[in-house]
Parts: sequence; C-alpha cells; structure tokens
Amino acid sequence: MATFDWKKHFEPLLAELAQSGQARWADRLRSQLTHRFDDAPHGDLDRWLAALNELPELSGVETDLERPAITLSTPDGLTALQKTRLENALRGLMPWRKGPFDFFGTYIDTEWRSDWKWDRVRPYLSELSGRRILDVGCGSGYHCWRMLGEGAERVIGIDPGLLFLFQFLSVKRYQGDVPVDLLPVRMEDLPDNLQAFDTTFSMGVLYHRRSPLDHLLELKGTLRRGGELVLETLVVDGPEGFTLMPEDRYGKMRNVWFLPSCDTLLRWLDRTGFRNARIVDVTETTTDEQRSTEWMRFNSLQDFLDPADPSRTIEGYPGPKRATIIAEKP
Repeated sequence: MATFDWKKHFEPLLAELAQSGQARWADRLRSQLTHRFDDAPHGDLDRWLAALNELPELSGVETDLERPAITLSTPDGLTALQKTRLENALRGLMPWRKGPFDFFGTYIDTEWRSDWKWDRVRPYLSELSGRRILDVGCGSGYHCWRMLGEGAERVIGIDPGLLFLFQFLSVKRYQGDVPVDLLPVRMEDLPDNLQAFDTTFSMGVLYHRRSPLDHLLELKGTLRRGGELVLETLVVDGPEGFTLMPEDRYGKMRNVWFLPSCDTLLRWLDRTGFRNARIVDVTETTTDEQRSTEWMRFNSLQDFLDPADPSRTIEGYPGPKRATIIAEKP
C-alpha cells in the first residue's frame, strides 16, 4: 500500500493554528489525521493517490477563481502526452460531484452546477475580503476557491469524504502556497466553541443532521462575535412550526431527517441565538442544476423524481426546494 504523506499537506495549517491560539484544535487534528491515514487508511487510498501523482508537473500555471469553472491554464499549453496524463488522472478521481473545473482545457462537467448556487448566494454576503471562513460540508472545495477569489484571508473547508480531498488537492497542487485547506473531518470532530471564523457556510448539510438545532449551535460556536452564518438547506412549503420528516428516504437519500418550512427555519435560528436571520433566496432544484454527466455517471436528480410528476420525489414528497438564510452571531 502506498503511503499518503499527509503531513506535507497539513503541517503548515497545523502550525498556523497553533501559532494563532488554536493549539487545542491543532492537536486534535493531528490525532484525527494520523488515524485516518496511518492507522485506518481507506481502501481506495492507493487508487486516489496514484491518480494524484499522475497529474503532470507544469510551470507558469495561472488561476482564474472568478469564472463559473475554476480555471487553470498555462501560457505554453500542454503537450499531447501531458493532456493524456492529465485526463487519465482526473478520471481516476471520478465521480466529480461539485464544480465545474477547467484543468488546462479539460473541462470537468460536474454533477452539480455549484456556480449557480454561488451566483444566488454571493449578492447577499458581507464582503469576504480579509475574512477567515469555514465551509462545512464543502465537497471538493469548489466554493472554497470562489471564496478565495473574493479575497478571503483564510478558508478552511471540512468534509469527511476522502475522494473530495484528493479532488481538492488536484487543484491545489497547481496553486502554490495559498491559504485554502480542506480537512477530511466531520463537524462534530471540531472542538466546541472555536470562535475562530468571521463567516461560516453550511450549504446542503442541515437536512442530513438528526438534530438540526444542535447543528445550528455547533455552527454558532465556530463564529466570532458578530460573525455571519450562511445556511442553505432543503425546505418545504408550510406555516411556522411545519416540518417534513420523511418516513424513510427522500429522493432516494436515506440520511434526510428534517425539511422545515422557511418560517420554521427562521424560528430555529432565533431559538439557537442568532439575530437578524433572513431568507435571501428560495429556489427549486432542477435537472439542469443537478444531473448525470460524463464525469459523474451514476444516478442523479432525474432518477430521484417521480417520472409521472417531476414536481415530486419518487417517494411522493414535494420536490427539492432550497432556501438560503443569512444570520449573525450577536
């Protein structure tokens, strides 16, 4: 089995945390990373590491983080051999779910058009320039790169999916020393009450939590006083107090627990101590935004809806509708 040198990737961040008053978090992270990569490595780790190592070495790489696709380019272009190696490596990291990305002309059409979500959220955010940001459930880190493109001082994404980490590293290897990291940990792996971030994003996570109020409290604990929460989650129509709890699956997903109405969601935020919570966007998810592609060949939204009535899931529940809420920690 190949060895993943996780220290090469994470020691700079661990040192930064220790030096910035977060030694407790740095120590916990070191233990968690040792367990994930040294004590109990994932069975696909060799394959993902081989794909990452297959990416060609390139010089003069330029990055555009403001386009819909995170775009890497080089003025000299790639040779035919480099293009082949690049595509083979990127295909070794399939399926690609969050994006899109453009690696030197190889366009990765991901399952989700994550740029559409960013375009809906961005107009309502406080200025990100100079802010320290946490992105919970960040997937492959697409939105982390967009945050850096907006001038963020430091971005940390967390997501336990190890494939997401290697997809993220396939971008970062061409970036040099940039203040963006993805940690393969869960929200509950973070120390309580960090109070370390100016903005915390949680997009597409709340409905996966058995205790949504506990998740909101965890998110509040990550923020400094006056910090901003950006929350995006599935919702349903209904009055304050109404929440849908699926009998078993929702859109074939097992781990969906609570889909509140927008007014219920605002009440949750009020009860967990946030202030000035407001709904800034409500959008139905369509098969234009989430679909199978050449880079994600498994079932997607079109397979999760009732073919006779696409406004409902295959189980008969209202189809996916997502609300974005912004609130502050007093």
